[in-house]
Amino acid sequence: MEKVSGNIKKPDKNSSYMLLNVRLENGYTYENGMVAATETVLRNLQIVDGKIAQILETNVPYPNSINCFDAKGMLLLPAFKDMHIHLDKTYYGGPWRAAHTTKNGIFDMISFEQTLLPELLPTAQERGEKLIELILSYGTTYVRSHCNIDQAVGLKNLENLKNALANYSDKISHEIVAFPQHGLLRSNVEGLIREAMNLGVTHVGGLDPTVVDGDMEKSLNTMVQIAVDYNAGIDIHLHEGGETGLKAIRRLADLTEQAGLHGKVTVSHAFSLASLMPGEDVELVNLLASLGISIASSVPIGKSVMPIPLLQQHKVNVLLGNDSITDHWSPFGIGDILQKAHLAAQLYGWNNEYKLSRALSLATGGITSLNEIGTQVWPKEGDEATAVLVPASCSAEAVARLPRRAAVLHKGTLASGDLNPVS
Repeated sequence: MEKVSGNIKKPDKNSSYMLLNVRLENGYTYENGMVAATETVLRNLQIVDGKIAQILETNVPYPNSINCFDAKGMLLLPAFKDMHIHLDKTYYGGPWRAAHTTKNGIFDMISFEQTLLPELLPTAQERGEKLIELILSYGTTYVRSHCNIDQAVGLKNLENLKNALANYSDKISHEIVAFPQHGLLRSNVEGLIREAMNLGVTHVGGLDPTVVDGDMEKSLNTMVQIAVDYNAGIDIHLHEGGETGLKAIRRLADLTEQAGLHGKVTVSHAFSLASLMPGEDVELVNLLASLGISIASSVPIGKSVMPIPLLQQHKVNVLLGNDSITDHWSPFGIGDILQKAHLAAQLYGWNNEYKLSRALSLATGGITSLNEIGTQVWPKEGDEATAVLVPASCSAEAVARLPRRAAVLHKGTLASGDLNPVS
């Protein structure tokens, strides 16, 4: 156990303890056949070596020889997952700077980054660590971070990112995408990407194969071949809209099937899906589902609305990410993935108890306390103690009201916030 102020202790790696008076969801209440409310119960949880060893009713005796902490009736939720973020390049933790002004879109940004990234390099690890602390405070204990691999900084951003994540390895789990922000072909970084894969990167990235790389077929084939060679996943930034973007998605689907990459491919942003016409939308969405191709979205606000409900209806895995957090692309990111689920609920009119409670799955990577028919499925004995305590009555309220994250646990370790010890 790690000591904090005075003699008070907090849970750390491999510690065992009791978490008392935890509120758990255990069913729905129905009126006229519709979900009207969520039922909860108080339970005591025994945590052993990072897992939930026992879930006990509060009147059942428990070992008094180990440390105890009082949740004081707060609701336990699955911890959150940010599946699209850039921890390696951010203004967060430094002086205020608004987004960079461009006249020629992404090409101006590429040019700007070639000067900016070397300037940020000396503080990149420090800023990344501060950003990790921020997202931990909001309940995120799992990230997929895209990391620039480019001619301006080579593999240095990757080195800094890996060091930052290593320093928080007991509090957060991660994946890393080798991201050619300046174009896989355009900036001639296939060799660097391959070097990054040898350093333990989990996913090959890509960027707008037609608009940026200028050769959709070669760009996609190069990305897929790297993934095959290193038995890695794929996560491509696809901002291209309309038919250009749809063509790229369809071709990537073909290559996914040919390469045997089922369940290992993600299309981030995928703005072109918002332009699908009735009929073709179901056909393409079913294709994505059949190949296990995920869509990662930051729930953008704009003229085109992403068809997230349609994707979910057809069993496409929808992931959420904060993307930019206070950087040269956007000054608006706050780091709260639950706020993204909240935004989706507002955008799609998910305002009743049932739909709000189901919206939580967007923030947790699909994990919810109750399944679709209201049976408790989380937590179970044997599950990792990776969770968030919030002052809320149910997950629907948490999505709607965005309560503070009082305590965040990652495999039993207190990753952020506070727990009240019981003397």
